[in-house]
Amino acid sequence: MERGLFGMVSGIEILSGGIIRLQVSEAEVNNMTIRFLDRTGEPTVGKTRPETILRQLTTKKGQVYSMLQGKRDVDTLLTMGIMEDVSIIPQPAGDSNKIDLTLNIVERKSGGGISAGGGISSGITSGPLAGLIGSCAIYHKNLFGKNQKLNVSLERGQIDSIFRINYTDPWIEGDDTRTSRSIMIQNSRTPGTLVHGNQPDSNSFTIGRVTAGIEYSRPFRPKWNGTLGLIFQRAGAHDDKGNPVIRDFYSSPLTASGNTHDDMLLAKLETVYTGSGDPGSSMFAFNMDQGIPVWPEWLVFNRVNARARKGLVLGPACLRLSLSGGHVVGNFPPHEAFAIGGTNSVRGYEEGAVGSGRSCAIGCGEVSFPLTGPVEGVIFADYGTDLGSGSIVPGDPAGARLKPGSGYGYGLGIRVDSPLGPLRLEYAFNDQRTGRFHFGVGLRN
Repeated sequence: MERGLFGMVSGIEILSGGIIRLQVSEAEVNNMTIRFLDRTGEPTVGKTRPETILRQLTTKKGQVYSMLQGKRDVDTLLTMGIMEDVSIIPQPAGDSNKIDLTLNIVERKSGGGISAGGGISSGITSGPLAGLIGSCAIYHKNLFGKNQKLNVSLERGQIDSIFRINYTDPWIEGDDTRTSRSIMIQNSRTPGTLVHGNQPDSNSFTIGRVTAGIEYSRPFRPKWNGTLGLIFQRAGAHDDKGNPVIRDFYSSPLTASGNTHDDMLLAKLETVYTGSGDPGSSMFAFNMDQGIPVWPEWLVFNRVNARARKGLVLGPACLRLSLSGGHVVGNFPPHEAFAIGGTNSVRGYEEGAVGSGRSCAIGCGEVSFPLTGPVEGVIFADYGTDLGSGSIVPGDPAGARLKPGSGYGYGLGIRVDSPLGPLRLEYAFNDQRTGRFHFGVGLRN
């Protein structure tokens, strides 16, 4: 019973010599069937293919049925995002010790729909209203009854814009290792202020990127996940009238090739360790991008970055330590440099105001403590540096803007738990004794 096994001690025989023989009857899984129900409990026709559901289950025919294992299977089906309710009903299979399992499934009313929302972009420093963005999306969560996802979305602000088409197959058919496939096409426009700052002549420019790629991802150990991908990107800078520009106010280049745009084909490797999600859990991620010179003018560079986070429970409080860093080797556009400073970097500074380099190292320590209900208080300190690499970024955009290259910040704030993740409102001072508010969603990266 403690192990969740579906069985019983069905007989006891007392033998000589103080020996007792126990007869144990185990409930072996004989058959598994799926029954689709509507919200009133009446049978209905399902939209999801039965084989798509059954392949998610760790409970198989011939196994001794475990109720704990069955509960994990129910949780797995619910995380697919297309089920409203799932239950497993065991029933005797004739006169044998076997049982039949019936999966009662209530699907969500619609696999597709339209959504809309809004938010704030933290990468814009020219005023709070300039950072407001609106979004809309058309999506389908269960294409062909195979749990495949299609999402077409548009995010638009006064400066930012992202149009994205994304198709995901969470588990490729015929694969036994839970390999997923994602295909993405994206056209984006983001402010160039992270690396190049606000222009003294009040003329702003944006970085436009057209991206297309395919990625394969799979778990290879418990809590570990790996991703391989191939991504093409064309990127260039444009002024506020949409005209291409190749140099900024300080005559620093905005592309690596000297043309109006840079082309690159990137091979991607990523591995991620995700802990339990408890306050004391850990997280680690490593990412590497390698430029492939398919054509002579395409960029060739190697970029690696890693980040780690560790939590320690100290009574009612929690200490979180995080460290991140990266390095780029080769010919790369300056807007791809590591930008240091801002809400998810060194708080107390504007986005990218500490520095922008070929290398970076950023550390953070936070102590959070409960206040009332879902509200937490937090005290933090951040430090970041470009490791002296700002001057070897093409055009030295950090040096032209007199960025210090290293800096620290400290402050306090509150966090409110929400369905979107922790909502953060923080106030920080930097080492120049300048204060600044920061707002973010989710834990600091």
